[in-house]
Amino acid sequence: MKTIKYLMLGLILGSLGCKKADDFLTKPPLDQFTDDTYWTSEGNVRTFAFGFYPTYFVGYASGFDLSWGGYFSGESLNDDFAPTTPTTFTKNVPATGGGWSFSNIRRANLFINRIQTVKMPDEAIKHWTGVARFFRALEYANKVKAFGDYPWYGKVLLETDTKELYRPRDPRTTVMDSVLADFNYAATNVRTVDAGTGPQGLIVNRYVVLAFMSRVFLFEGAWEKYQANNQAKANEYFTAAKWAANEVITKGGYSVGPDYRKLFNSLDLTGNPEIILYRKYQTGLLTHSLESYVNKEPQTGASKNALDAYLCKDGLPIGVSPLYKGDKSIGDVMTDRDPRISATFVPTVRLNGVVSNYSSSGYAVLKFFNEDIKDLTDGNSSLNDTQAPVIRYGEVLINYAEACAELGTLTQTDLDLSINKLRKRTGIGMPALQVIGDQPAVNGAVYDDPKRDPSVPSLLWEVRRERRIELMMEGFRNDDLKKWKKYAYLDTQGNPDINLGAWIKRADYPKTLSVAIQNNADEGYVVPATKAETQRIFNDPKVYLSPLPLDQIKLYKDQGVDLKQNPGWQ
Repeated sequence: MKTIKYLMLGLILGSLGCKKADDFLTKPPLDQFTDDTYWTSEGNVRTFAFGFYPTYFVGYASGFDLSWGGYFSGESLNDDFAPTTPTTFTKNVPATGGGWSFSNIRRANLFINRIQTVKMPDEAIKHWTGVARFFRALEYANKVKAFGDYPWYGKVLLETDTKELYRPRDPRTTVMDSVLADFNYAATNVRTVDAGTGPQGLIVNRYVVLAFMSRVFLFEGAWEKYQANNQAKANEYFTAAKWAANEVITKGGYSVGPDYRKLFNSLDLTGNPEIILYRKYQTGLLTHSLESYVNKEPQTGASKNALDAYLCKDGLPIGVSPLYKGDKSIGDVMTDRDPRISATFVPTVRLNGVVSNYSSSGYAVLKFFNEDIKDLTDGNSSLNDTQAPVIRYGEVLINYAEACAELGTLTQTDLDLSINKLRKRTGIGMPALQVIGDQPAVNGAVYDDPKRDPSVPSLLWEVRRERRIELMMEGFRNDDLKKWKKYAYLDTQGNPDINLGAWIKRADYPKTLSVAIQNNADEGYVVPATKAETQRIFNDPKVYLSPLPLDQIKLYKDQGVDLKQNPGWQ
C-alpha cells in the first residue's frame, strides 16, 4: 500500500513541483504539499523519485492496457509475430503530439535542482542527484531513439527564457555524450543498497543504473556503427555498454536461475537471483491482463521465422543439425530443440474455428502463463497479479556479449561469462557456444547457418540469434532491427516466412476451421495476413526516425527558429 501511495504522490508532486505555490493560490494551502514546503527531508526526496517509476518501469502495464509495457504484443512491429493485419511503418507526419515533449526532462531537471536545497548529508545529495540524472538520461535516450537530434537542457528553464526554449536541435552525439555523463555520474554516486533493500528490490540502485546503461549504449553504439557510419563513436559507446554490463556481472552478485519461465509468470519475484528490478502487482491495488490474454483469449501468433530461429539441442541451426525433425507437426518443431522454445510456446497448435483461445498463426505463446493459478477470471480479465521483470540479468549478459562482438574482441572467456551461462540454464544437452578464429563452433566444430544474412558475420549472427531467443516477446526486437539497420527483415513480401505459421492439414480439423493455407492448398503453412493491402512493405529508410509534429515546427518558426524536420518527412 505504501509503495502505491508513494507512486501516486510522486506523480502529483512531479506535476505541481514545476511552479511556485503563488502561481496557483494567493495563499499556500495548509493541507497540501507545495514546492516551497516539500523539499525538507530525504524521505520526501525518495517519495518524489517514485513518481518517475511508472514512466520508465512499466512492467506488464495494468488493467486493460494492451501495451503491456512492450512485453508480448505491446511491441508489434517486428518479425516475431505473424498477425492477420501486420503493424505498418509510420506513414504520415502527425499534426501534434508524436512524442515531442519536454515535460519529463523538465521534471528531472527540477528534481536535480531541488535536491541541492534539501538538508541531508552530502552522500545523500550525491545519491539522489545520481538517481535524478539517471531518469533524465533514460528520457533523453528515448527521445534520441525516436527523433535523433534533440535539444539538450541541463537545467530548469523559466517561461521567460524564450531564446533557450526555442532553439535548434542539438546533434545526436552531443546529446548522447551528455546522457553518458549522466549515467557515469549515477554509476559513481547511486547507492548499491538504498533504504534497506537488496539489489533485487523495487528501488533504483547502482546495478539498476548499470543494467540500463548497458542497454542504452549498446543501442546507441550500434546506431552509430550501422546508421551513422561513425565507428569511433560507436566504439566509445560499445565500450561504455561493455563496462556497465561487466560491473553488473562481476560485482552485482546476480546469477542465472534454473527456471526460465519463472522470470515471467511468478506471483513473487523476491529473491530471484536473476531479477535486477521488477514491478509488483497485488490484487485490489494494481493488476494486469497479460496472464489472461495468453491463456483465455485469441492472440497474435508467432511467426515461422521466429520458431525457426531456435537452435537444436546440439547447438546447431535447423539448417545443418541432424537432430531437426522438420515442422510438419508441433511435436516435430519442438523435439530436440533449445528448451526455451517449449518454455515460450504452447505445445499444441491453436487455430481459429477450433478453439476460442486461438492464435493467428497457430503458434501460441506460453511464456507468461502460470498454469498453477486456478482462479483466473473468465474472459479478458484485468485482475492478474503475476510480477513483471523490468530489467534482468539475462539481458545484461546478452548486452555484454553483443558489445564485445561489435568491438571485435569477443573471446571464449567472454562467451563463458555471458551466453554460455544462459545455455547452461536452458536445459541438458545444449553445448556451449565456442569461438574458433572468428567463427562460431560447438564441440570444437565450426559451423555456419545457411539462413544467415550474408552481410552479418557468422559469429555476430549467432550472438544476435541468442539475443532474439533469450529475449523473445519481451519488447526488444524492433529496437534491435532499428539499431542494426535491418528493417528490411520486416517486409512481409521480401521475407514470406514472417507471414507464415504452423503447417497443418485441413482434413485434420473440423469444417469450422477458419484459416488460410499457403497457396490455397489442402495442407501447408497457415498464412495469417492474406490481403495484399495488409502486407508490410519496407521501402523508405526515413522510418528509422520518427517525424516531428507539424505544430511544433510552426511554433518554433513563429519564434524565428527553423526546427528542421527529419530526413524524408519534409
